[in-house]
Amino acid sequence: MTGTEFRNWCERRVRLLDGATGSNLRTAGMPAGVCAETWILEHPQPLQTLQRAYAAAGSEIVLAPTFGANRALLGAHGLEDAVADYNRRLVAVTREAVGDRVLIAADMTTTGQPVLPEDDAAYARLLDIYTEQAQAILDAGVDLFFVETMMGLTECMAAVEAIRALTDTAIVCTMSVQSDGRCYFDGSVYDAAQTLPALGADAVGVNCSSGPDQLESVVRMVCAETSVPVVAKPNAGLPEIRDDGTAVYDMTPEAFAARMTALVSCGARLVGGCCGTTPEHIKALHDAIR
Repeated sequence: MTGTEFRNWCERRVRLLDGATGSNLRTAGMPAGVCAETWILEHPQPLQTLQRAYAAAGSEIVLAPTFGANRALLGAHGLEDAVADYNRRLVAVTREAVGDRVLIAADMTTTGQPVLPEDDAAYARLLDIYTEQAQAILDAGVDLFFVETMMGLTECMAAVEAIRALTDTAIVCTMSVQSDGRCYFDGSVYDAAQTLPALGADAVGVNCSSGPDQLESVVRMVCAETSVPVVAKPNAGLPEIRDDGTAVYDMTPEAFAARMTALVSCGARLVGGCCGTTPEHIKALHDAIR
């Protein structure tokens, strides 16, 4: 799907994304601290069951589990040379799960290392990292790119630039931000709303960060700063951290859906859930916005 096709698709109605992956895989048995991409390849069934449930709940886009399959993050597990192989196989896991019933988005994320705008050498390294993953994803075959949970504007710029140099496939870019919209590394989501579409992003917005009730003003201001579709994919509220370090999200599907309708009223055109959300949250959101 090209960027133009994607933007036209979003204009027809509010589009429904999927919900969380990682928190649900933890519930399904994925241990803490493992390479999630390796675990999924070794245990594809829980992920496929989850993605089929999202499709049944009404998700129109499902993210392939390529989230951390870049050279920097795989390198932490000694897998820096597995980028092409892992992305190809991870996309295939999702394609087997949902077929052509929904759009499949390639998931790309931060390297976890801050890069300042004036650091040209670091920016060049980011371009190399994102170009390598984007090429592997293109070879695997996806409908669009979803660059998410980004911590700074500079890394977003590198990811969008890398993808757009290879293809005209649609690019969605969302950032994890503080309550005032500032990023954790550099810039803000408002800067991103102006800058990223000029580089080739076809939708911008926020994901993770907090619950939907903390993001109304942020989404409203992002909508005022950009002409491309705006994305809202928040957590199921703020987590409670248990003694063992586990994060527990207690916002019910009904409460989540009710708060998400406010973000739609603010102008969000692509909505879904992040940490703590389940197929039940997405089904409730589907029923609320349809």
